[in-house]
Amino acid sequence: MKLAILDDYQGIAKDMADWSKLPSGIEVEFFQEHLVDEDQLVERLKDFELVQGMRERTPFPRSVLTRLPNLRLLITTGRRNASFDIEAANELGITVCGTDGGGEGTTELTWGLILSMLRHIPEEEQRSRAGNWGTTLGVGVKGKTLGLIGLGHIGSLVAKVATAFDMRIIAWSQNMTRQRAEECGATLVDKKTLFEESDIVSVHLVLSDRTRGLVGSSELALMKPSAYIVNTSRGPIIDEKALIDVLERKAIAGAALDTFDVEPLPQGHPLFKTPNTLICPHLGYAIDDSYHAFYTGIIENVGAFTSGEPLRVINETVLTSSQFRGYP
Repeated sequence: MKLAILDDYQGIAKDMADWSKLPSGIEVEFFQEHLVDEDQLVERLKDFELVQGMRERTPFPRSVLTRLPNLRLLITTGRRNASFDIEAANELGITVCGTDGGGEGTTELTWGLILSMLRHIPEEEQRSRAGNWGTTLGVGVKGKTLGLIGLGHIGSLVAKVATAFDMRIIAWSQNMTRQRAEECGATLVDKKTLFEESDIVSVHLVLSDRTRGLVGSSELALMKPSAYIVNTSRGPIIDEKALIDVLERKAIAGAALDTFDVEPLPQGHPLFKTPNTLICPHLGYAIDDSYHAFYTGIIENVGAFTSGEPLRVINETVLTSSQFRGYP
């Protein structure tokens, strides 16, 4: 059987786990090049029974899954993947599994982006190399108001760091309770108040039909001209066109972004040209600990699936359905 490891951007997957622990007879192939074209993707994967996708880098919609008749096991790194069509996988009998991997990397990057943006670290680094020493004035975070949209695992960790910086923390999400906010050291406010009062707005929600476009032109218009917005969750939660508009007009102080509507962000995209915008290539989870957990989990998933006892199954009903493509 053949296992495809996709979107190994850094070319390091081979070194992140002991691939010799794969069951006998499993042939693994690593792909560093990202494919956008569905026809090319199907051609690449047509002979593979086992496929791993790195987060949402490569989508697996129905239009792709229906053209992969040999596919039995689809693995995502992490426990959820909004770009995998789980309903289609169920109907086609394809098992979908996940791996372990914590949110600490995204928490750390969130604060890296905030501090880099407010202290102009990328600009100062470049200007220092060019001989221009100390050209900007930074903004401190002590006493500032941090507005958190979402207080799940990552949002709550971001709040802990904000407490250490002696910041005022306010929070909102559609289902947030006062008790949850207080547990995280935050004050529950309504959506309007969060955008009006925050010096920094940081998004920490799962992408869904309910959260897609949650931050649009009306919300961005409420922000202070001195306020910043950070998104390390998923790009489509913020209306991209509305964000570009406020950045181009300098209606807010800046944005730090690790996620986008389309990834990789195409060259020439307007966000590369907007002022006061810090761009990262979705690095939130890209740390050594997470990658070790991801790739070790893939090996565990393949071993468990080939022995007929799959682990961390996302679509468990497929295992007892008449469409189930079976174990090797």
